[in-house]
Amino acid sequence: MAESPPPPADLDGQVAIVTGAARGIGAGIAAALAAAGARVARVDKAFGKDRPELDPDRDLVLVADVTDEAQVADAVAAALDRWGRIDVLVNNAGYAPSESVEEITGARWREIVDVNLGGAFYFSRAVLPAMTDAGGGRIINVGSQLGLVGAAQLSHYAAAKAGLHGLTKSLARELAPRGILVNAVAPGPVETPGLAHTSDEVLESTRRQIPLGRFAGVEEIAPTVLLLASAGGSFYTGSILNVSGGHVM
Repeated sequence: MAESPPPPADLDGQVAIVTGAARGIGAGIAAALAAAGARVARVDKAFGKDRPELDPDRDLVLVADVTDEAQVADAVAAALDRWGRIDVLVNNAGYAPSESVEEITGARWREIVDVNLGGAFYFSRAVLPAMTDAGGGRIINVGSQLGLVGAAQLSHYAAAKAGLHGLTKSLARELAPRGILVNAVAPGPVETPGLAHTSDEVLESTRRQIPLGRFAGVEEIAPTVLLLASAGGSFYTGSILNVSGGHVM
């Protein structure tokens, strides 16, 4: 007898916060969570310029800089004021400017580490009271395959993502007794607007290293996040799920 397929992610009634949700992977994750029934607080400092048209009953658009602890606290408070709970936090905000070691200033190093790692820490810490009071929750960090293998011209970004993977495992150990599961998704190259700043030569060289021979679509990252957010992810914690088309094995 064939086994029945796993049930689809059902997040009806749950509340999720997604950072870096204005575009790319973050926007795709927010849309997938909403399609699964969650009410979603979409956080991004870019929303100050371009606010999407969304369902006001199920979506909350928040302008916040993830490196500003006061703005992080205000964003979490706004989600709690609207819906009274936070079940899922997706720490997705980040960016990766290509720069050699000699070009990276101390200020730039601190900026990249704070956006890609600090923001995840600030948001995770801010949602802990609500998740603890509720008896559990899910924190999902969007890391990177580069945090596993490193990358030339991206030492600040790769270091920050490696730190995010370490933060994931540390929080998973510390928060498991509270019923809070902490995991990470480590995507390989994804077709997003950010690739527009990468040369064709580098893109083609990277593509040749991927056994599947292509970059991922945003829609191919979101299902792993849905798994970790849903009942199907109830025995995952401290995991780094690699979604890279075989680029990292």
